[in-house]
Amino acid sequence: MLCSREILNFLIRKDVKKILKRKDSDAGQRGKALEDLRASIFNKFRSSESAKRQQQRICGPVAALTFNFMVAVGIIFMNKWVLKNVGFQFPVFLTFIHYAVSWALMAILNSFALLPASPPSKSTPLSLFTLGVVMSLSTGLANVSLKYNSVGFYQMAKIAVTPSIVLAEFIWYKKKVTFSKVVALTVVSIGVAIATVTDLQFSLFGACVAVAWIIPSAVNKILWSNMQQQENWTALSLMWKTTPITLLFLVSMIPFLDPPGVLAFHWSFNNTSAILVSAFLGFLLQWSGALALGATSAISHVVLGQFKTCVILLGSFYLFGSNPGTTSIIGAFIAIGGMSFFTYLNLRDKKQQPQPGLQVSSALPKSKLNEGNGDICDGFGTETV
Repeated sequence: MLCSREILNFLIRKDVKKILKRKDSDAGQRGKALEDLRASIFNKFRSSESAKRQQQRICGPVAALTFNFMVAVGIIFMNKWVLKNVGFQFPVFLTFIHYAVSWALMAILNSFALLPASPPSKSTPLSLFTLGVVMSLSTGLANVSLKYNSVGFYQMAKIAVTPSIVLAEFIWYKKKVTFSKVVALTVVSIGVAIATVTDLQFSLFGACVAVAWIIPSAVNKILWSNMQQQENWTALSLMWKTTPITLLFLVSMIPFLDPPGVLAFHWSFNNTSAILVSAFLGFLLQWSGALALGATSAISHVVLGQFKTCVILLGSFYLFGSNPGTTSIIGAFIAIGGMSFFTYLNLRDKKQQPQPGLQVSSALPKSKLNEGNGDICDGFGTETV
């Protein structure tokens, strides 16, 4: 009994109370510090600069181009299958479904706070509005062209995008392309022209749509590349801002470019599933394309598209009965040779450029737009095709 009383007296002593109080205070401070650390990590992940660095670190030029290549080949054949075999003769409405599904997926990511934050307001509302409009025109007209023209003619029209980008970037940004790269791009264009000459099935309306698609496609690629590299946008955050504008303009295009009767379409389980698979691939295509344009340049992305042509021509032969023939095979080899030369020039220029420092600023170095074709990747990887 005496021992218990002594222990109780010891615990109620003033100095012991101070020790216990100090321990409680230390525990509270440690808990507060831990919460502050968690909040700091979360804010760092959510900030636009950190999200941009994370995108560059995880998805460099090689990964972005490979991702875009695989998705693009798959969606061209999937869209052709939906338009031809499924019988969904509404290409602009199909594009609308693509972007609606993309917006719904991004809304889910945003609800779980997984969507990267937008950068501090550097982009004017006009630039975001312009990007949304050209996205609707570029994607919508591309699917209309794919409906009325053969895959070969669809790819042939892409040849004109290359000089359009070179001219537009020279006018807007005074960016010049070296003579060696002009030669390489010319060889690629000639090779693609030879490769696709045997699969040029088109209608007058389809040809007009293909021509009208060239300028929006070039402007779309330039804006995506410029806004990510110079204004610190990530692919998903820029998609989130511009997709509602794109949806609005796609709705306005449907009455003019799509035939009537979309509600009378046979929405069976198989048909709906094929359309939804196409829509999911559309989301991946938009995302991978934005990543590729942010990691490299508009011209490099076009050259990748020409490489896809060679694969698509062979796929058309097996899936849709197109016969490429010996001429197309020769053209494909010429195009691949030009692409290899273009890639070699990019790698050589990369080695000759002084390596930038390791500091990270809110905007990427200005040389990203000044050097020919975006050959510098600022320590995050080497541009290649």
